[in-house]
Amino acid sequence: MDMSYLKDMPIAVLGAGGVGKTMAGDCAIAGSKVNLWEQPAFKQNLTNITRTGIKLTGNQFSYYGFERKGTGYLNKVTTDMAEAVKGAGIIIVTTIALAHETVFRELIPLLEDGQVINIIPDNLGTFEFRKIMREMNCTKKVIVGAWYTAPYGVRIVRRGGVTTNECKVEDRITFIRGAALPSKDSDDFIAAAEYIPAFDAIRTGDGFVKGTDVIDVNLGNVNPVIHVPGTVLGVSTMQNFDTVLGQEMKNYSLYGFALCPAIAEVQAKFWDEEKALASAMNVGLTTVNYEDFFSRTTMYGKEYMGPDFAVPFGEKYENFFGDGPFDLENRYITEDVPVGCYFIIQLGRKYGVPTPVIESMAMLAGIMLKRDLIADSKFTLDYLEIGHMTDKQLKAYLSEGVFTAK
Repeated sequence: MDMSYLKDMPIAVLGAGGVGKTMAGDCAIAGSKVNLWEQPAFKQNLTNITRTGIKLTGNQFSYYGFERKGTGYLNKVTTDMAEAVKGAGIIIVTTIALAHETVFRELIPLLEDGQVINIIPDNLGTFEFRKIMREMNCTKKVIVGAWYTAPYGVRIVRRGGVTTNECKVEDRITFIRGAALPSKDSDDFIAAAEYIPAFDAIRTGDGFVKGTDVIDVNLGNVNPVIHVPGTVLGVSTMQNFDTVLGQEMKNYSLYGFALCPAIAEVQAKFWDEEKALASAMNVGLTTVNYEDFFSRTTMYGKEYMGPDFAVPFGEKYENFFGDGPFDLENRYITEDVPVGCYFIIQLGRKYGVPTPVIESMAMLAGIMLKRDLIADSKFTLDYLEIGHMTDKQLKAYLSEGVFTAK
């Protein structure tokens, strides 16, 4: 399909957290007409944006040297979903996975033919989106796809306890892996990404990589493999950072202070289990090598700064100071365990692939938080409506959109 019809249409960004606010500002600075939406419960994230715009600063490290700084002024800033998505060609969902269902149930009745939905990162969002479309009998002709990670390493600047509209972009990714559900739409999904200016560093760099399907994209999200062992096994550094180590908690960084060779060994074994699962399911997976874990920048270093970039554990890396997490009630655990880890564990059981390392990390996280993050998770394969499917039926759904009901 020729996706050029998207060129002059507004872009709707749903979610005004770090990634959403940055993508909205980035696209606006580049000249796009951008509508930014946030849930009414978090309307404080939109404070003053209409007046001040969104300012992009930071080092913006990237192997190919791309950067975009300045202030972007938006077309609309709203808590009214209908206002945000009406007439938009591209819709970018950047909310956390635990908010997806609420957002999707509001969005789906408003869909228009030809819209392209981008979920960043997927975190099972494509499965949930299509499930809710079926529930609501929505037959709009839209493309639903996702990317395995966000295009930045970014933090929203806070001063004196006040959240500003300045987004400090420390890194810009040079390639990104994505797919649509069904994957027969993936070529059009990736072609549509040419009209998202926030991906310009990717176009300048190594470009877009088409995943086999959205299983590939979800397994390729390395947040669980980095965040969960790093937070669980490095928890003493975090919890002692101010009281025992005499540091200011605001300066804590998992990458800067917790990661070490022993944790890297666990992360590498975690990834081995994911690779075994991808092989059993006959899907592709982004390339991560054993040695990539043995750096303060982990495999993210390659994504942002090229194949040879790494910061040895023996060196300080000021770029990471202050990026958290600052406690265990953080998406590094509360999202990456009940969503990412649990999905892998369930697929492992379905395909006969043992996942003892991943299961142990999930169990320890639950003990530390005094609740069972797995048992309490709604993200079962049955909830996603794929638990009953045979391998053949699942592949038909993933590739062609042929859904087999239970």
